[in-house]
Amino acid sequence: MSTPWTEAAVKVQVPFPEYPRPQMERADWLNLNGKWDYIGGKDAPDATTARQPPSFNGATEKITVPYPPEAYLSRIERKQEINMWYRKVVTIPASWKGKHVLLHIGAADYETVIFVNGKKAGTHIGGYDAFSFDITPLLQPGNNTLIIGVQDKNDGRSVSGKNGPRGDYTFTSGIWQTVWLEPVAEHYIADIRLTPDVANEKLHVQVVSNAAGLSVAAVVSGDKIATIDASGTINQSFDIAIPNPVLWSPDYPFLYDLKLQLKDKKGAVVDEISSYFGMRSIALGEVKGVKRALLNGKFLLQLGLLDQGYWPDGIYTAPTDDALKFDIEEAKKAGFNLIRKHMKTEPQRWYYWCDKLGVMVWQDMPSIWYQFEDTALVRSRFRQEWKEIINEHYNAPSIVTWVPFNENWGAFDVKEITDWTKAYDPSRLVNGNSGFNNNPSYQKAYGDPGNGDYVDTHIYVGPYGASVPDGKRAASLGEFGGVGLFVRGHLYPVFNNAYAYEPTLNDLTNRYVLLLNQVEQLVKYKGLSIAIYTQTTDVEHEINGILTYDRQVEKMDFNRVREINSAVINSSRALNE
Repeated sequence: MSTPWTEAAVKVQVPFPEYPRPQMERADWLNLNGKWDYIGGKDAPDATTARQPPSFNGATEKITVPYPPEAYLSRIERKQEINMWYRKVVTIPASWKGKHVLLHIGAADYETVIFVNGKKAGTHIGGYDAFSFDITPLLQPGNNTLIIGVQDKNDGRSVSGKNGPRGDYTFTSGIWQTVWLEPVAEHYIADIRLTPDVANEKLHVQVVSNAAGLSVAAVVSGDKIATIDASGTINQSFDIAIPNPVLWSPDYPFLYDLKLQLKDKKGAVVDEISSYFGMRSIALGEVKGVKRALLNGKFLLQLGLLDQGYWPDGIYTAPTDDALKFDIEEAKKAGFNLIRKHMKTEPQRWYYWCDKLGVMVWQDMPSIWYQFEDTALVRSRFRQEWKEIINEHYNAPSIVTWVPFNENWGAFDVKEITDWTKAYDPSRLVNGNSGFNNNPSYQKAYGDPGNGDYVDTHIYVGPYGASVPDGKRAASLGEFGGVGLFVRGHLYPVFNNAYAYEPTLNDLTNRYVLLLNQVEQLVKYKGLSIAIYTQTTDVEHEINGILTYDRQVEKMDFNRVREINSAVINSSRALNE
């Protein structure tokens, strides 16, 4: 099954040519996406115990990075590879002489080892967070051989979400986000942390570096605003005054540009990055005695789509950056103001498009499945990867809620992890166990943790029976709908199903309008603050998307969907009056 971007993705020599990290952008870099030599399968060398890389002697296959080997776009298209080895010969640009060279990988599922010219550069565990290594000591003049080994057992003991043995869809393995090289100085900006403080008209900034005592120069600019200069010290928080801040919202997603320079003791610039930020607040508050989720101090119904991020040609990896953007644009076109990124993460450019186009995001943590086996290892890895995911996407103004658990899947220590998440990032809301009323049959339900910011149920088809505020938490309908429509010629070749069905596009649209009128009743009279409809697209066997899986057909009348969505969202605004 093809998408509108499949052909272009097949033809391009370097997939995803865009700089992969929009909030820490440098001018100089080298994209390593494209053809790599490949060895894979159960008989390939174990990537977790290898002290040296395989020889790659004889015939080897070619894989297109960053598409997982299970995907058509990878040109491998095999399942359950388990061990995957990638090789590419790279020439470091002459202009990088004297620089340190960082090797970045956006994501590789699940355990990764890196060799440079036959010597181990490092290892990483986790399938959803970005990582990098300074490979400078291992480089040589001329050609350099990079070999990346990845092992993914798909045994349910690692963080995997729907991408595992109990997941609903085709699972994937190996490298699935951009691989790239970047030259930096000896001392460089390793990370940044940007926290908007709307009430005090400030942006809290922390610039993380491998240096100590160096200074930071910051310049804020933007359309029709005066340039703002500020300074601080590396590895210490400092504030930038943002007078009369222009507030980011789905209606007006204003972004400030930010330039950060690292300076040595003589004032010379040793590193510089371009970034951006949005000024917005997200908090709980009371509106006429009802606990609500407030954006910029006002109640606004968060009306969203459940978004699983699967593709028929790339499976876990979108075919192109335009494809990533398309799904978000379609959500906006239909009048939604929220996307719940369900059980996976995306490349940082997906969050950039949410920031820029103006869509709030709920970010799920992908679940583990067998949380009661090897608990010392499994649970500690879950906690670490959750922390890394929060760190990586912390700066995105679009993200308003973290969701550590969904429907009790792999749930453990939910109350504790909910509290930890809230303490680690007090600038956002936390939904500890979305849909705690549902539970997989193979385990005992953890249930409602009783803490966090939401009391959240999932009701299919719904929406009646949704949560009500409990005095401490806002009410959320974390999933509802799921009504299916068969679209001939656009069905994935498996047995297709949904929670309910309508025979035609017009009938499905009518059903959605009815559901939204019912949602409005819950918002006005039962205290509901969030409603998330299932889902953005059909996904393999599921045919309950507002788009077909190939993104070729809008399955509802989007004009009518937008009209009812806007009406219900506007009626929520009226509750502030």
